Amino acid sequence: MQASNWNTAMGALGAQALKNMDRSRKARGEMLERVGYGPQQTPSTVLHTEPGLNVRRYGAPADIAPNGGPAVLIVPAPIKRPYIWDLAPDISVVRRFLERGYRVYLAEWVALPDTHDHFGLDDYGDHLLAACRRAIAADGGPDQVVVAGHSLGGILAAIHSCLHPEAVRATILLESPLHFTPASSCFARLIDATPHARPIADTFRQVPGVFLNMMSAMAEPQAFQWERWTDRMLSMTDPQALVTHMRVERWTHDEFPLPGRLFTEIVESLYRHDAFMQGKLALGNRTIGPRDLTAPLLSVVDPRSKLIPPDALVPFHEATASPRKQLLHYEGDVGVNLQHVGVLVGRSAHARLWPQIFDWLDGKDAAKT
Repeated sequence: MQASNWNTAMGALGAQALKNMDRSRKARGEMLERVGYGPQQTPSTVLHTEPGLNVRRYGAPADIAPNGGPAVLIVPAPIKRPYIWDLAPDISVVRRFLERGYRVYLAEWVALPDTHDHFGLDDYGDHLLAACRRAIAADGGPDQVVVAGHSLGGILAAIHSCLHPEAVRATILLESPLHFTPASSCFARLIDATPHARPIADTFRQVPGVFLNMMSAMAEPQAFQWERWTDRMLSMTDPQALVTHMRVERWTHDEFPLPGRLFTEIVESLYRHDAFMQGKLALGNRTIGPRDLTAPLLSVVDPRSKLIPPDALVPFHEATASPRKQLLHYEGDVGVNLQHVGVLVGRSAHARLWPQIFDWLDGKDAAKT
């Protein structure tokens, strides 16, 4: 798609039309929830609220280990609601951490009004996650936390780990895109098709989730269309898999827009210029790259993925200054709808991958990669 065609398409669709589509998707998601495919979430308490953020603690006080236990801060992608980490009791990463004696906290991103389109990577990766740590400390949590992020949330987790190494006990990156080349990013051709992301952001101010979905489906139809249809067919003979598939389907309709500045910086600084990997990501008065990540690091990749292929994460993983790091592979599941979220909701992920992650956190890993 050439730049002129891109601009013509944008003009034809119109910002209001896309916002109307967002409302239609939300209504379809609510319908799926009414017929029983909503999440079954762990009880939680909101500890802190500010524009763009709620800080949640999961579980009741009785669930906290007698000695306080280590703390994990979950950092979801800032484009959909975060309950994909806590979809149902048997496939809940939140519950796996609670079972291991962790204090579990969540950076719950909240949709912002149009007047807050100035929020960017420094707000999400630095200031708001620092607010989470302050809320954890006020809740009696430890000074150092495990920071765990998935997809775009992994970018934010990695940024925070680079900026505040003294506050991070370990970093977990789950299928997170951190190195952008034509070979490692399915979005490369779309990025090349537009001269700059700022005019798109200015059109919307808050870039609708449906626009992001459309661009994702155009960039990688296998992951966002064919694999989902195949997974639904394969789930038909397995009631448990089908229920999970439909719960993920409900989640895919539960999105909210990205602030214009955040959208622009993700597209330009990360996807177009690969600034983070190159050690040139400017945030306030700091410039950071992988060598600034010094906390222990565990990364998970799906070797089959075209959406986030290993080359999108492994070079960053290898370039960090972490003295202790581990690279694990996720091999997929039936019933997860989108293989990209299988690492969070897949049965084999919970049976095999997450025990390996906890062994690594406990220092029981035998190999370093």
